[in-house]
Amino acid sequence: MRAAIVALVCLLQNPAGAPPGGNPPNILNGRLDAQAAGTLAATFQRIVAAQTEPAWIGYSVPALTGSATDRRLCCNGDMWVSDGIVITNGRIGTCGLEPRDSATRTTDGQPRQNQGPIRLEGPDTMTVLFRVEAKAVQRVRVFSPDCELDAGGRAIHWLEGVNAADSVKLLSSMTSGVEKVRSGAMAALALHREDVAVPALLTLAKQDPNTKVRGDALFWLAETAGRKVIPEITAAIDNDPDTDVKKRAVFALSQMPKDEGIPLLINVAKTNKNPAVRKQAMFWLGQSKDPRALKFFEEILR
Repeated sequence: MRAAIVALVCLLQNPAGAPPGGNPPNILNGRLDAQAAGTLAATFQRIVAAQTEPAWIGYSVPALTGSATDRRLCCNGDMWVSDGIVITNGRIGTCGLEPRDSATRTTDGQPRQNQGPIRLEGPDTMTVLFRVEAKAVQRVRVFSPDCELDAGGRAIHWLEGVNAADSVKLLSSMTSGVEKVRSGAMAALALHREDVAVPALLTLAKQDPNTKVRGDALFWLAETAGRKVIPEITAAIDNDPDTDVKKRAVFALSQMPKDEGIPLLINVAKTNKNPAVRKQAMFWLGQSKDPRALKFFEEILR
């Protein structure tokens, strides 16, 4: 599970010398329409309302950085990245944006040489793309800026100069939508720079009426902020009125580095008043195979 999450987080790399607004994505088979973002929410809604056929809206924002984001990944599939070029079976991979066209495809020729400098530092921007159809957002996707994207002949409305805080507000407004939009929006929100993402995730974790949203927010807080949000996660385990959210918070603890997560899980297993929560903590302790967890189980058996 953690490997899958790391793969999701490792999507990002900023092209050298990119301006603050971010370069447009590397689009094949699409019509790029660049315009100033202005007031993001208003501009976004205007474009959505004007669409008479499926299209994409996108922008670039600063992204989460750190050890978990040192690699780059463009889309699902059997691939790897070499100096910013996605390779599949020895050829360049292209990600299809359109539904039924999301698999990685390859070019007919040999892999081309990377035209930019080799980038060894961690990523610091990401491309956020929204698919719009029937005057509504149908999907949210996140890519590395140097990923080659096949738009399937659709228009891409590229918004320049988007503020990260405005992007977080826009994505937060989508977390109560249909599952495909909600999950994509939540992941994109979490991958924003920590100083803007964490406050928004904390608000969702504490206040959102949807139990699924609260649980997912707790999970992403553990993934992106780690020990900084331990008090909030443990508070949710103790105080959230919904058992499913409590169990999701326990899972969040299990995704933390073991030095932080294992002692917290043991404490939950020992002291929490909810038997379903204690059971969940014991389950993840068993999955950890950590010596401290094994010692805890030995003590119980004795």
